[in-house]
Amino acid sequence: MKYDFGIDGIALLLILLTTFMGLIAIWSSFSAIDHRQKEYYVLLLLLQTGMIGTFCALDFFLFYVFWEVMLVPMYFIIGIWGGPRKLYAAIKFFLYTLAGSVLMLLSILALYFFNDGGIPFLHIIGLGNGYTFSMLQYHNIGHLIPVGLQMWIFAGFFFGFAIKVPMFPFHTWLPDAHTEAPTAGSIILAAVLLKMGTYGFVRVALPMLPQATKKWLPFIIGLSIIGIIYGALVTLVQKDMKKLIAYSSVSHLGFVMLGMFALNPMGIKGSVIQMINHGISTGALFLLVGIIYERRHSRMIADYGGLAKQMPMYATIFLIAALSSMGLPALNGFIGEFTILLGVANRSIWWAASAGLGIVLGAAYLLWLYQRVFWGPLDNPANQKVRDLNRRELALGVALVACMVWIGIYPKPLFDMIDKPVDYIVRKVDPGYFDLQQMPVPPPTTVATVEATK
Repeated sequence: MKYDFGIDGIALLLILLTTFMGLIAIWSSFSAIDHRQKEYYVLLLLLQTGMIGTFCALDFFLFYVFWEVMLVPMYFIIGIWGGPRKLYAAIKFFLYTLAGSVLMLLSILALYFFNDGGIPFLHIIGLGNGYTFSMLQYHNIGHLIPVGLQMWIFAGFFFGFAIKVPMFPFHTWLPDAHTEAPTAGSIILAAVLLKMGTYGFVRVALPMLPQATKKWLPFIIGLSIIGIIYGALVTLVQKDMKKLIAYSSVSHLGFVMLGMFALNPMGIKGSVIQMINHGISTGALFLLVGIIYERRHSRMIADYGGLAKQMPMYATIFLIAALSSMGLPALNGFIGEFTILLGVANRSIWWAASAGLGIVLGAAYLLWLYQRVFWGPLDNPANQKVRDLNRRELALGVALVACMVWIGIYPKPLFDMIDKPVDYIVRKVDPGYFDLQQMPVPPPTTVATVEATK
């Protein structure tokens, strides 16, 4: 037995995000974690191993092993160093994700046994490798699998990945996990773990099961649009800062899924770029909420007000992160959202209009949060003693802001990195797409001549 490892531009971007946000998470834990520190940092490193291994795996066996490895350290990070309801949140996270993993395993086994026994003539045409877990093999033979079987295999992968994203209505574990996790756990959960689901769709579902992807498309688009609007509306009524940011992820990841299932290069490129942008922006917001929680031990919005007077550096970095999350031009969120909207509008203007509503609501809840926390009178005595960012915290904030501005102003290296992998995915899921794009258009003079002849 041999194991295949490899990366393309999409995996490379996500690995860079994983290592960068992992460093941010560890650095943010220096003052927050004061007991069982050795075990805590070992679990964080094990979590990094699982995440990077998942992005590198080109073998279903390794993919599944690393996918499951991620569950264990996050379960303990939430369950040991979390908030008051940490055990409930940890068990709920574990059971939800494990249920999805079991269904994904059934789909992997269906592919494994089908590769040799389901298509008898594969050896004749040079594609049969016997029983194998190689993802590249299934990229080559996916279109040969009968549509009925593809539908069932796609269903298993869909539930495994949709719970991880999380898509509506599989999202209910996310607010509890985010709210109870320590700051570093929330950062990693938002920045990287949620991208495992979207990465699974890009790496597995779309290129391996093209006919099933098109059959499932209306259902997934519907759930994505509901998730965008529902997530934003629920976010508007949250009173806890951490829970507000957690529900915003449901809306943002719905946006990512919508762009991905536009099934054109622009939509998928925007989806991949937005995975990176969401990881940076939302990770930054969780970091900033964790910083103020260490000082005040409260995440309730009503307990704050006027913090901009007391913490000007903190307020500035929080504002940039919020503007990035809502998609302000010249920041990274705008690049991803604009590219997704272009791709989605090419499929349906109504899909794009629904996504646009989510963007408007996103601006509403983030500006409302900022106004309540940072403006107004500084009339709470507890807030009048809060100190501004120290050098370590400022360095973390500046590093994240630098990434937001760099991607927002000069995203070309990221697009160059994912250009060929995205074209490959589009060719697999829709082989005739590029042929249709390159069809010659008759010149206007020809049309005029025909009309005159008639």
